[in-house]
Amino acid sequence: MTSHRHNTESEPGPRDGYLDAARECILDVGWRRTTLTEVARRAGVSRMTIYRAWSDMPALLGDLMTREWGTLVASGVEVATTTPTPDAIADAVVATVGALRDNELFTRIVELDPELILPYLLSRRGRSQELILEVLAAAIAAGQEAGLITDGGPQALARGLVLAAHGFVLSAHTMVDDDVDQSALDAELHALVSRRLAR
Repeated sequence: MTSHRHNTESEPGPRDGYLDAARECILDVGWRRTTLTEVARRAGVSRMTIYRAWSDMPALLGDLMTREWGTLVASGVEVATTTPTPDAIADAVVATVGALRDNELFTRIVELDPELILPYLLSRRGRSQELILEVLAAAIAAGQEAGLITDGGPQALARGLVLAAHGFVLSAHTMVDDDVDQSALDAELHALVSRRLAR
């Protein structure tokens, strides 16, 4: 799912290099052992340079996760400029869920520091979730205008689908075994989305 509003052509700035260094740290040693000092060392800059950009690690992590997940959403299947049918939107949702589930940074955080994800499931929406909701609601609204998607508030429909997708991102591995493989679960997610949006 692509949002051109969030897809710029500008060259990466210095902060992207610092975020790259933070990403490497988290992949290597996990969140708990990553410090702003270590990020500065890996980025080849002074500690004060990093401290001027972020006051603490949670602030840096928020920007890193927004960049990481936002990039996945922006590089997913385009639905805003194609015919927004229930099946096309379902394709985009399944592709985005799969990309998130397979992302190495996401996997590392879930494996080593799952508590970092909990606030976004239990307390508040993050910037990446807002981006996903924005793109999905816009696609649903476009499909409704074209008479292809069921009636209902686009925001409510989008939020319901994102809530359902959470389980397919975070818990799908608990449902995979000799009887049901990942492709079967992805097919169930596709059916869930397309049937909910069908007229």
